[in-house]
Amino acid sequence: MNVASRMSCADTSMSPSSDTIRPVESPPPAAVAKRRVLIVEDEAPIRELVRLHLTLDGFDVTEVGDGSRALELARGTRFDLIVLDVMLPAIDGISLCRALRTEGANTNASILMLTARDTESDKVLGLESGADDYLTKPFGVRELVARARALLRRPRQPAGAASSDAADPPLTIHGIEIDPARRRVRVEGRDVDLTDQEFRLLHLLATHAGIVFSREALLSKIWRGDTFVTVRSVDTLVKRLRRRIESDPANPRFLLTVWGVGYKFADV
Repeated sequence: MNVASRMSCADTSMSPSSDTIRPVESPPPAAVAKRRVLIVEDEAPIRELVRLHLTLDGFDVTEVGDGSRALELARGTRFDLIVLDVMLPAIDGISLCRALRTEGANTNASILMLTARDTESDKVLGLESGADDYLTKPFGVRELVARARALLRRPRQPAGAASSDAADPPLTIHGIEIDPARRRVRVEGRDVDLTDQEFRLLHLLATHAGIVFSREALLSKIWRGDTFVTVRSVDTLVKRLRRRIESDPANPRFLLTVWGVGYKFADV
């Protein structure tokens, strides 16, 4: 039984063979009716079923089948929600998610990631790449619609508005230049590309050099909303950021571990 068939069994409202499409149980709120959604999924049956039910729920839906086309489209067109499969041709979902968080018109869009893998490490990787939530295939479309609604109820930064850290002035500390307005980081004269979460973690710690943050505090400040993440996600994100900015990640000079407490940026 293929993925689309299992999904149809999991939620009878998804069945492509049904002669009658069931109406949505409750009418969508007016604010959601005009929300724009981009579906990035290479399996046509799944993509069409997701499009059908999101459209029935009042969303304005655009769909594409590969990561390259999705990146091209998302660079210039703003979406409120992006439903993103992990396994994609051209550009995989993890790489695409990171790119969306660092450039283009959708750095602050809600991202719901779809994955056929259900291990904790795969889910954490998706969330750490910048996704707000995830669903494991096969899934019921009613659950997907409910999660889409929940994501769009969360407060988001208006398009074109400056983020809270973007209003901060550029900072240079220990040879690291951080420019919030341009989302640019240079380490000893070398440009370093960071994901949205990596940038916000670095900016938070660097602007509070010497201050120790617990893992729980970093979870609440760095991750958007109530996503399914744990304190292990903080450890993984710190390791990833160290690999990007530290000359010797195993013996860091900037991002320091305070054993039994959390992390801090090296004192000035």
